[in-house]
Amino acid sequence: MAKITLNNIAHSYDGGSSYALKAMSLDWHDGGAYALLGPSGCGKTTLLNIISGLLQPSEGQLLFDDVDVSGLPTEQRNIAQVFQFPVLYDTMTVAENLAFPLRNRRGADKLSAAEIDTRVQQAIAMLGLEALAGRKARGLSADDKQKISLGRGLVRTDVNAILFDEPLTVIDPHLKWQLRTQLKQIHRQFGHTMIYVTHDQTEALTFADKVVVMLAGEVVQVGTPQQLFDTPQHTFVGKFIGSPGMNVLPCELAGNQAVIDGHHIALPREYPVLTGVPELGIRPEFVRLVESHEGMPVQIVAVEDVGRHRIVRAQLNSHPLDIVLPEHQPVPSAPGVRFEMNRINIYQNSQLVGRGS
Repeated sequence: MAKITLNNIAHSYDGGSSYALKAMSLDWHDGGAYALLGPSGCGKTTLLNIISGLLQPSEGQLLFDDVDVSGLPTEQRNIAQVFQFPVLYDTMTVAENLAFPLRNRRGADKLSAAEIDTRVQQAIAMLGLEALAGRKARGLSADDKQKISLGRGLVRTDVNAILFDEPLTVIDPHLKWQLRTQLKQIHRQFGHTMIYVTHDQTEALTFADKVVVMLAGEVVQVGTPQQLFDTPQHTFVGKFIGSPGMNVLPCELAGNQAVIDGHHIALPREYPVLTGVPELGIRPEFVRLVESHEGMPVQIVAVEDVGRHRIVRAQLNSHPLDIVLPEHQPVPSAPGVRFEMNRINIYQNSQLVGRGS
């Protein structure tokens, strides 16, 4: 495995007039599990392809264990990449597909038939493919084919990193959680450096130790799932992470109070006058639904029962506001809201400038 360093990596597809990937510097530690998370077109796959060598960056350096590999071809980087759609040999059996990358080794890296068989059997057991080991890949379900594709990355022990490009897109939703769990177990057992690209926050947050959130070719935050939830550094992160995402409301600041349409909200610290329009961020989990005389009056638009709790869609004057309501708590006939002071974040130009706790 390897520590992967991005040193001012940037990429333009049109010679520099616009950048699909803006200059970024990151360190991914040996043996870590990372996710690249963001909407379509934000640069996730571009970055993954630069790491694998399928794409040469326009600017900057890529280092494995502090060795510059920016100019090395893919085959010299010892990278395993699992794509969105399985890449298999239909005429080979499951076991033969798994053995293929090992049998192609040459010289000092060549493995004995016994070593190849041992690793293949380990991969088959890891992914629960025992019943399919002797079957041709042709005719297998998309789920099983993607398991084989994952296995071809996991069967190798010499890789610097295993890269996953939206690998569960074609997987049946009921099986996705099983594969995510298996990947996490494999990571804990073998300590591979893993980088997982996805637009699905559930996949990212359940797989990765650290999540890299991207927007329009930039990294807007790197953090643990808990850090992204508690302290989103950018309003995009707050809205993108969570179900529903963070409420972001334009406000004015008056010392240790935020003012929204004449409603005063206590803050745990004083703020200077900020240029532009400050914004208050509060997650729906920390909005309390009360009687109107106990808080800021709101209008209920809809109530969605999702089982363990309900999501209340409300309007605070002209501003939409989401509230997570415990299952047992009734909706007041004349509703109002209060914000948990220590859970309020304050933003300027979409960037975090202060948090409640």
